Amino acid sequence: MTPAEETTLLGHGGAAEAFAAAWGTGRLHHAWLIGGPPGIGKATLAFRAARWVLAGGPASAEPLGLPANHSVARKVAHGSHPDLRVVTRAENAKTGRLYSEIRVDDIRAMTEFLRLTGAESPWRVAIVDPADELSTEAANALLKILEEPPARALILLVAHAPARLLPTIRSRCRRLMVKPLATADVASLMARLAPALPPAEAEAAAALSGGSIGRALALAEGGAAELSAALTRVFQGLPGLDQASAHALADRLARPGSEEGFALFLALLRDRIAALAKAAATGRADAIARLRPLEEWGTLWEKVGRMARLADALNLDRKQAVLSVLQALRPGAALDAP
Repeated sequence: MTPAEETTLLGHGGAAEAFAAAWGTGRLHHAWLIGGPPGIGKATLAFRAARWVLAGGPASAEPLGLPANHSVARKVAHGSHPDLRVVTRAENAKTGRLYSEIRVDDIRAMTEFLRLTGAESPWRVAIVDPADELSTEAANALLKILEEPPARALILLVAHAPARLLPTIRSRCRRLMVKPLATADVASLMARLAPALPPAEAEAAAALSGGSIGRALALAEGGAAELSAALTRVFQGLPGLDQASAHALADRLARPGSEEGFALFLALLRDRIAALAKAAATGRADAIARLRPLEEWGTLWEKVGRMARLADALNLDRKQAVLSVLQALRPGAALDAP
């Protein structure tokens, strides 16, 4: 289910209430920056606000709530509401791939759209998702309309890293900073969005998701529970390393079609290392965390990150990459670049 179709909002009731309260003053700000980590429901919140405004801000049991069978909700879900424009990276007609950035032409078209009179609503609404991907020219074009907004125009910027936006853009927006979801909320969404997933895998994905339903779904698809268990065995075996088990894991992640599992393995490994570094820094280090000084855990975290980037960019041998980072876990192993 896409954010345009989703009518349930978990974990961000406070942000929804803040938007509804601003609407209630009769002086709704023209631009809102919805920021927070990827996959936690920022776009869902943006579409929820857009639907509610286009419907005229009706009274509802939940903040910004609108029934799925409402005519506005149905049109937004199908991408057919004439007063809503969604701006994302466009497809390059020549290559069939998405452009690397949101282009200035897309923002200029959005600007012209917002200057028109509403067709079915007094409002015109635009969602930019994510605003982090604006090109320099597109960001400057966006700034112009933020400085001189048309009447009854609403711009909702979704940003994974708001600090990357131009300060002048941030300063012209009201901010709704949303936090990662509670594990229970992620588990609830998993049960609804992936009902065929075995409960044990869904629970493992929710626990490892960091509060991101997007990441939880990716973890479940990549076999998060099995990979997490394999990593647990590796760390419990330190300072030694079972070479047969290491090679079996590397062989599995090197098979054709295992690209997502390989990326997931590196992400989970990095999370484990970060947790150990945090434990070492706060004085709560267990036997495993005490195997290395804090600085070495940080260097190892960076090494795994480099490996992930190089594997993606250079199509490295995945088996050798897995063996390299597993060997690096052993105390005394070299931590230079892979």
